[in-house]
Amino acid sequence: MGLRDWSKSNVDYGLKVVNSGIEGARSGREAFLHGESLTPFLNESFPDALKPAILAACIGVLGSYSYKRNKSLGRVLAYGLLGGAIGFGAGIAWKNRRLAASVASGALKNVSKIRDEHWLEKHPIDYA
Repeated sequence: MGLRDWSKSNVDYGLKVVNSGIEGARSGREAFLHGESLTPFLNESFPDALKPAILAACIGVLGSYSYKRNKSLGRVLAYGLLGGAIGFGAGIAWKNRRLAASVASGALKNVSKIRDEHWLEKHPIDYA
């Protein structure tokens, strides 16, 4: 097998794995949401993510404080915004962890199936 055939084969296999993973993620999402829309589910998690965002923003503001230097307002705001963004992201991720687990499980299931099929193509089992 030449380099061109080998690379084409690997690219085709990679695309097949990626498409299978995306399809598995979609099926995992649909299985978790039971046909409902994703938007209302995410809208419910935003208010719960505000508490960790506020806490992390306060930690960011306190982390910007240095007793040896004059603290600038820009630095304090930047650390506060960064902490708030990290806290908000963590709160959203925590609230939606079951959805993420379902999506990941569906994707891994489909990718494993494609990988097994590919392995059997390359290493056929001869029972005779």
